[in-house]
Amino acid sequence: MASFEGEEEEVEGGYGSSYVVGGSFPKDFGYGPEDGLDGELSDGVPSQNKPRILLMGLRRSGKSSIQKVVFHKMSPNETLFLESTNKIVKEDVSNSSFVQFQIWDFPGQIDFFDPTFDSDMIFGGCGALVFVIDAQDDYMEALNRLHQTVTRAYKVNPSIRFEVFIHKVDGLSDDHKIETQRDIHQRANDDLLDAGMESISLSFYLTSIYDHSIFEAFSKVVQKLIPQLPTLEHLLNIFISNSGIEKAFLFDVVSKIYIATDSSPVDMQSYELCCDMIDVVIDVSCIYGIAEEGESSAFDNQSSSIIHLNNGTVLYLREVNRFLALVCILREDSFDRQGLIDYNFLCFRNAIQKVFEVKCQSVGIPRILMDPPSSLIQSNG
Repeated sequence: MASFEGEEEEVEGGYGSSYVVGGSFPKDFGYGPEDGLDGELSDGVPSQNKPRILLMGLRRSGKSSIQKVVFHKMSPNETLFLESTNKIVKEDVSNSSFVQFQIWDFPGQIDFFDPTFDSDMIFGGCGALVFVIDAQDDYMEALNRLHQTVTRAYKVNPSIRFEVFIHKVDGLSDDHKIETQRDIHQRANDDLLDAGMESISLSFYLTSIYDHSIFEAFSKVVQKLIPQLPTLEHLLNIFISNSGIEKAFLFDVVSKIYIATDSSPVDMQSYELCCDMIDVVIDVSCIYGIAEEGESSAFDNQSSSIIHLNNGTVLYLREVNRFLALVCILREDSFDRQGLIDYNFLCFRNAIQKVFEVKCQSVGIPRILMDPPSSLIQSNG
């Protein structure tokens, strides 16, 4: 466990941070087999019944690199040595009670017209389809493949969420990024309109494995697969409004995907700060914490952290459960009443546990905790 306070210097142009994606995250603190048996995950739901996320795109578009960086903590530079995927790679992601799904990484040369390609099986149980387009390459062929993919998938399963990652944008200027996104968005939707498939909705994200954009994009994808999302957002809204907190994220600490946040807009710099804080807590926990026998990490119910920035901002982290952490951003004067914030956090954590209980009682039947115990939370007024 780790409980500590720290200070972080403010540098010109923003907050001080030397974060390298996947750089210092301990290799042994990750998605592991101890949380699920063969064919069955930690909450007793067979893996084949978990929502599936399909990663598709042309060869060398960056699909496998995305998976390795987000879910295996691989350094972006290491992905340069990954071999091209030549078969479907399936993997369970099931460490958190909310972050539970399968990722299927498809080879870029897959042929939808091959008689061995079973569209019903592939797309039938799919929750989201992520199509990766290399923004640094000629993307006309990728757009044609995108159109073939989404129209084929939609006919099998109209409830699929279609997500387009305009990837490798780290090599583009800001103006070029915006123009590329606009062009791909226009062409893709025009193709669907011409085919009479205007009911298909595509979401577009600018991504790179060399910054936090890939984590934020995957956060948005995963959130759409969580039926409890409205409840979690509601609980966070109650918590921050009664605690004087400006922004709060509920993070899966392993992947740094945020599974929920309050209803205020997400600022990229705030998200990056919270990701950096999780890295610090995990690093310090692994070095100085006392892990239980058989545990791969010292992150536990005593883990917490407070970081005071030189601009009067406080970062506050508390453990929600073994795999979830609440990270808050607030002003220093609001933190004067830390006791109230701590009490409200305990109420928030109890409400989250009730959401888990409802989820476990209704496996296969999504239910939402409709009446969170907001009356228990006291106001910072």
